[in-house]
Amino acid sequence: MENNKILIELEIPLIEVKYDMFIPINKKVGTIKSLIENSLIELTDKAYIPRQDTNLYSKETGEIYDVNKTIRDTDLKNGSRIILI
Repeated sequence: MENNKILIELEIPLIEVKYDMFIPINKKVGTIKSLIENSLIELTDKAYIPRQDTNLYSKETGEIYDVNKTIRDTDLKNGSRIILI
């Protein structure tokens, strides 16, 4: 059976938090970003407000993840650390 999710560490400097989360590898980065932002609105009781110009970055390389690529087509893997800025 193929594992269709990976465990990543997400850091959000704006609200100074980190989360470990499973994300599906068959979804687009843009879809995952939207899901994360919508979850953050609820988790922070609306303290986090999404902006149009936010991106997901690799914490190791600083690379911006292309919102049109699927997670599978990026370098993300179990244990990857990403930043939402």
